[in-house]
Amino acid sequence: MEHASPHPLTWGGAGEPPWQPRHRCLGEADKELGAEAAGKACISIGPRSLALRSLREFRAEATHTRHPRRLLPRPCRVLVLLNPRGGTGKALHLFQNRVQPMLQEAGFSFQLRQTERRNHARELVRTEDLSSWDALVVMSGDGLMHEVVNGLMERPDWETAIQKPLCSLPAGSGNALAASVNHYAGNEQVTNEDLLTNCTLLLCHGGLSPMNLLSLHTASGSRLFSVLSLGWGFVADVDVESEKYRCLGKIRFTLGTFLRLAALRTYHGTLSYLPVGAPSSKISAGPPLDHDQPGPVDSLLVPLEQPVPENWTVVPDHEFVLVLALLHSHLGSEMFAAPMARGSGGVVHLFYLRAGVPRATLLRLFMAMEKGTHMDLDCPNLVYVPVVAFRLEPHDTRGMLTVDGEQLVSEAVQGQVHPGRFQLVSGCPELKPGPEPSPLPCSEDSASSEFTS
Repeated sequence: MEHASPHPLTWGGAGEPPWQPRHRCLGEADKELGAEAAGKACISIGPRSLALRSLREFRAEATHTRHPRRLLPRPCRVLVLLNPRGGTGKALHLFQNRVQPMLQEAGFSFQLRQTERRNHARELVRTEDLSSWDALVVMSGDGLMHEVVNGLMERPDWETAIQKPLCSLPAGSGNALAASVNHYAGNEQVTNEDLLTNCTLLLCHGGLSPMNLLSLHTASGSRLFSVLSLGWGFVADVDVESEKYRCLGKIRFTLGTFLRLAALRTYHGTLSYLPVGAPSSKISAGPPLDHDQPGPVDSLLVPLEQPVPENWTVVPDHEFVLVLALLHSHLGSEMFAAPMARGSGGVVHLFYLRAGVPRATLLRLFMAMEKGTHMDLDCPNLVYVPVVAFRLEPHDTRGMLTVDGEQLVSEAVQGQVHPGRFQLVSGCPELKPGPEPSPLPCSEDSASSEFTS
């Protein structure tokens, strides 16, 4: 049985650094700055000497800090995978006019490959000679990064392949991963071309940070990996049903939210999870869950046909409005869903909304999410808990299931986080991967506690 925590909401999971102050890298105010002032804040695409000086200063500072950061090599060779149909269909134009000049200014060499169909990027990286490239740059929405990571994890040499540095350049509708990286770098929340510019600047700087990877198993026997989120219920329905409005860009999610609010429904299922800090529990003997599949062993999971281990929390409610398991701070470029997240430390940020929430309250929650203040609304139906593993078992096929924005069959699914499994171009200061997730000793009461708003 679950228990409400007597303590206020904790902003941050175990092993994650504290929240850092924001500053603007390239927003509206900076557009009026001269080239010299802009060059002090970030790389300028003006005179080459300013850009190179900024790069040299950044790399010298990163190299001589107490905990040196990993950096992309110089000169740097990158493979750019671009979806020309992502978002509003302007990705190629944006690359040629925004990204390419900045890469050339920073001394990057690149090869551009455009994807032609669904899972094309997945197929490409599965057979690509990765030794030819120092990094893989993914320019699209979050779905293309999902393809790339899963393609890398399907290779025979997945352990080394997944360590090839990755970079997310936003050119889709949601752009959650790029928005999260922009947030971790200390920049103000921006969208569209400003977000693309900020992320390209981070690529030119070349700083790398280890990021969490979520391993998922479904009832149909498939295994896949997530770099961002798993959603079920309201949030997944909005994502999938708004696909028809893709031409509107990020506005599609706002429109989809209002349409689903007008026809609000609940979803029946069972949610279980292993909270951060749960006491150790002996898992029944047997072969590893994923012994015949590539990827790290999910030591915290048992087969879906078996009950969850005794140290897991089983939520007594069976009617939900939504369930969201999130690795990063943002669920979209303007959806600051998990302000406590830093993308590392081996934590999955699990949110669920119990049935019975009024439509007006739900609307206020989603509006407040733009600034990350939704947890301050004290909604008794909204629950947050940091976890290392979870299981979701839908009782029917009514609700949709999405992973990184990609729709899956609505079926039982469970997952475990693996910290620091891949390297992402990021402005995160000194983020270091935590140990492989394992329950830490704590009191019996805190093992099943939740953090409620």
